[in-house]
Amino acid sequence: MSTPVGRSAVESWHVLRTPLLITGVIVLGVIAVMIATAARTSGPFSPDSAEPNGARALAALLEDHGVQVTGTEDLDDAVAGGQDRTLLIAPTGSLSRYDWSRIANAGWSHLVLIRPSDRALEELAPGIEDASDTLSIDSREPDCELPAAVKAGTVTVGGSSYSAPPSAQTCYGDGINHTVVRVETGDRIVDVIGSARTFTNAQLAENGNASLALNLIGTHTEVVWYLPQYESSAYEEDGGEEQPVVPPSVRYIAWALAFAVFVVALWRGRRLGPVVPEPLPVIVHAAETTEGRARLYRRSRARDRAAAALRESTLGKLHKLHGIPRRAEPTAVVTTVAARTGRDPAMLYELLYGYPPLDDAGLMSLSYELDLLIQEAEHP
Repeated sequence: MSTPVGRSAVESWHVLRTPLLITGVIVLGVIAVMIATAARTSGPFSPDSAEPNGARALAALLEDHGVQVTGTEDLDDAVAGGQDRTLLIAPTGSLSRYDWSRIANAGWSHLVLIRPSDRALEELAPGIEDASDTLSIDSREPDCELPAAVKAGTVTVGGSSYSAPPSAQTCYGDGINHTVVRVETGDRIVDVIGSARTFTNAQLAENGNASLALNLIGTHTEVVWYLPQYESSAYEEDGGEEQPVVPPSVRYIAWALAFAVFVVALWRGRRLGPVVPEPLPVIVHAAETTEGRARLYRRSRARDRAAAALRESTLGKLHKLHGIPRRAEPTAVVTTVAARTGRDPAMLYELLYGYPPLDDAGLMSLSYELDLLIQEAEHP
């Protein structure tokens, strides 16, 4: 009798076309839903994130007051610039000095820097330095004349603090360093904010946080909300900025290689086919199987298992002969068999449910007694 070892291409297509079609429809549907509902940004302080550390509430507040918010993770949007527009830079990612310089020269009318790095401060807000002192989260008064802070009043702030030149307006601090600093250079306004939590979904509704955010950020009708990534468009060649050990493009190569490995695995992977019945080349008698198992029991000295197997077989026959339910209690079984054979119930209980024999002679004796019990039960 021949057995199939594989399928032809036509047979495989007939078997797989329906699952492949269903899978393809599901994948296309999921992709369509993801594209339709995908947010342009994600992560902490994202205008599309509803997480506690996101800023979706602030973005909605700005839009309710006529300010168009455009979230982006693309550096090209941050260097495009434009008059009468605000660029908000979130505290994410890391850019090179060259890219910060490009943003500084883009001609933005208003820059809002949320917990900026030292490199960003050097390029976008000269004169403002990180004080390396972290203010505890607390409700603080503005203690300044900045209109946005005066309108907001008490605000929950805490985090990075900054030192600033005398020409700057400093608010919400400890008297020496402050978490909100505004500097004006020419026709550009730069706001440095060290308390990122103040404007998150979790704390925007506290005290005057929402008012401060609206009056600081909503100065123009359009806000570009930029979340920097861990990449750079170029690197300086004067030695001021070294290229990273792992170039940013490596992650795209890694994803491409992972996809290629997945495709090769699907192509070369073996699939279990249907079960094929095949007759054994020889006939194995039941007696030979029983003797083989008995030899294994004897070799391992498993007298307890051998005795349990003998008693289980005997009980199965007794249940069938006397119509005893399979789940009957031992007492009921012993009572029924004793009435049928006339044996002592105590001795029957020891024979059917007693301890395993201690040696091979005891096991042989148990086997003989069980066979004799079956004969008595069949011919009372």
